[in-house]
Amino acid sequence: MRVVIASCSVDYSGRLDAHLPRATRLIMVKADGSVLVHSDGGSYKPLNWMSPPARLAEVDPDEEDRETGVVARWEVSAARTDDRLVIRLFEVLSDTAVELGADPGLTKDGVEAHLQELLAERVEVLGAGWRLVRREYPTPLGPVDLLVRDESGAAVAVEVKRVGGIDGVEQLTRYVDMLDRDPLLTPVRGLYAAQQIRPQARVLAEDRGIRCVVLDYDAMRGMDDPSSRLF
Repeated sequence: MRVVIASCSVDYSGRLDAHLPRATRLIMVKADGSVLVHSDGGSYKPLNWMSPPARLAEVDPDEEDRETGVVARWEVSAARTDDRLVIRLFEVLSDTAVELGADPGLTKDGVEAHLQELLAERVEVLGAGWRLVRREYPTPLGPVDLLVRDESGAAVAVEVKRVGGIDGVEQLTRYVDMLDRDPLLTPVRGLYAAQQIRPQARVLAEDRGIRCVVLDYDAMRGMDDPSSRLF
C-alpha cells in the first residue's frame, strides 16, 4: 500500500470524462493495482479511482505542465479498457509505502454467514440445474463466497451480502476478473446475492454484466408459511 498526500489535479477519461481541480488530497495505490483519490470530507467513497487490473506509470511532466508548477505526473491505464486516470502532482506533502501482507478477510455477521451457508445448500434457488463447486473459493485477492456452475456448466462467482452496496459490486468485479484468467473456469460470470440490494449497487452491477438476486432469508430457512400470506 502506498499512501500519498499531495496538492494535485485529476483528470479521468473513458466511459465519461471528469476533472478535479488542484487541491490537497489523499492518493492510495494498492497492491492489486487500484488507485483511489480521496478528499478530507464528503464520504468514505473516493472522488475518483481506477479499478484493477491497471498499470501506473510515473512520467516526467511536459513543458506545459512544468509551467503550471507540476512536479510529477502519474498516468494510470486500465488493462482491458481505454479508461485513463491522469494525476498531476504540484506538491507532495507525504509519501509512505507499507507492505500490509495478506488480509484474513471480512468476518461476516451471523445473518450474512448463515445466508452463505443456506445458499450453498440450496443453490438451486439461483436456477434450476445449478450446482455448488465450492464455498470460499480462493483467488489471489481473497476467497469468493461461492463458486457454482449453472445448468450449462458455466462458472459463476457468487458474492453474498445481507445488504448489497457498491463496495460489494467492486469486490465481486475483482474476483470475477481474477477467476476469468483461469483457463479451466473462463468465461466466469458474477452474481450478487443479498437480502437487500441498494439501487446504485444494482445499476453498477447490471452495467458490468453482474446478475442481482434478492434472497428471502426466512423462506430459505423454511420459516415462510404460504398459508399466512394474503397473496
